[in-house]
Amino acid sequence: MKPYEQRLPFHLDWNLLRTFMVVIEQGGITRAAEFLGLRQPTVSSALKRLEETVGKRLLDRGPSHFAVTEAGRILYREARSMFEAVTQIPGLMSAAEGRVSGHVAIAMTSHVVSPHFDALLARFNAAHPDVTYSIVVTESAEVLNRLRQNRATLGLCLMSRPDPALAARVLFREYFGLFCGPGHRLFGREELVLADLEGEESVSFQTDIEGGSLHSVTQLRELALLRPKLKGVSANLPEVLRMIVAGIGIGALPVHVARREVEDGRLWPLPPRDGLPAVDVFLVANPQRSLNPAERLLVEWLGAMLDEVPLEERSYAQ
Repeated sequence: MKPYEQRLPFHLDWNLLRTFMVVIEQGGITRAAEFLGLRQPTVSSALKRLEETVGKRLLDRGPSHFAVTEAGRILYREARSMFEAVTQIPGLMSAAEGRVSGHVAIAMTSHVVSPHFDALLARFNAAHPDVTYSIVVTESAEVLNRLRQNRATLGLCLMSRPDPALAARVLFREYFGLFCGPGHRLFGREELVLADLEGEESVSFQTDIEGGSLHSVTQLRELALLRPKLKGVSANLPEVLRMIVAGIGIGALPVHVARREVEDGRLWPLPPRDGLPAVDVFLVANPQRSLNPAERLLVEWLGAMLDEVPLEERSYAQ
């Protein structure tokens, strides 16, 4: 059949595809309706119209069940590709005029501190003022999920293992140490040894699980013989810091992040003080993503920076 003889392109409401994408990415109709600022029946009606248009069932859903059918997964993949192509149009038109523009979407885990990344972003923005940016802070697993779903230009996060669908390079290396807050019985004591920590309550990150991206932090807690059951958890570094300062438990933090808090008297460093576990923070991208001019150039700049600056210079001391 010739393209103009095909029924679907001429009868499809493209807004329905956008609604469908949001439903998939938000993981349900209720959350999608909140995200779009619509009523739930409106979103449900849009999905019904889309299923009638394509002649396929796209979702299996019920009061406590939500799953995407094989047809729904195919449609989502193609809809996402079309959406990405449309978002590139302004940047491509600007490139034709000799200037770089477009939107860069960055997803990162909480409290990524990289002077090299920040300096490069500042130089890039000064050189290309027409580029726009969005930064989402979330847990590492969600950063990787956004990249797999082609919802972000690049990600800065932890990784427990290589992902064959993504391209990752180490941005910097940081070291984790144990700390307690002002109200803790060990605060301010200089003569502490590792055995003094045995049996103490602890707090940590949600990724501090066996085999997770913070497995070395799990081993550090086990080495100190802290209580195995965590008293507090969070995916957000400032909230883990809050729990440590509040005295809920001993917790592990990146040494370079905690240094200012130690100087301000809000944290106290605990043993061990040598041989601290190293954790790599990765710069991750989806090689299958079709990049707009701004994304393409920023990725090139970052790649060049990682090639030119040794990892030792980009990392923190223990």
